[in-house]
Amino acid sequence: MRTGEIRRKTNETDVALKLEVDGQGRFGGQTGVGFLDHMLALFAAHGLFDLTVTAHGDLQVDEHHTVEDVGICLGKALDQALGDRQGLVRTASSFVPMDEALGFVAIDLGGRPYCVVDATWHTPRVGQLGTDLIYHFFESVATHGRLNLHARVLYGRNDHHQVEALFKAFGRALDAATQLDARRHGVPSTKGTLSA
Repeated sequence: MRTGEIRRKTNETDVALKLEVDGQGRFGGQTGVGFLDHMLALFAAHGLFDLTVTAHGDLQVDEHHTVEDVGICLGKALDQALGDRQGLVRTASSFVPMDEALGFVAIDLGGRPYCVVDATWHTPRVGQLGTDLIYHFFESVATHGRLNLHARVLYGRNDHHQVEALFKAFGRALDAATQLDARRHGVPSTKGTLSA
């Protein structure tokens, strides 16, 4: 099993996260930010990852540190689980509709962290989660997971639906990119390395 397990403790947060790449789509735990939990559960279910996360953050300040550190831990756990990344499919993408909204995510696990999120939000918050933190979450995952991540909401009216479409597309694209290709020997790179 390709598994990553991370514990991050700071003066702002205490996060424990475990990711099984070859899972069954199960999510457990809570972050204290209900809408983030909902999105992580969708990510796990659609990517067929087993994800457990427990976070205690300074929510009396706001949700920023908690969301950021959960993203950091998810990225680090993914990087740990993938090891030297030999045999990976490496790149994949997914379109996911959610009612009137359409989300798209493209991923490259080539070791070069970069993140682009193209979305227009209609409200400042969805539940307890500030919509400005959607980009920050994906950026934290991409940076610490050493992946190139492009996420786009093509259209939509409801921010809940738009964010949900992105997280489902993220799970599906990451699932496809992390698959092992039996035809491939070594790392999927003409350079012979997947270091940045």
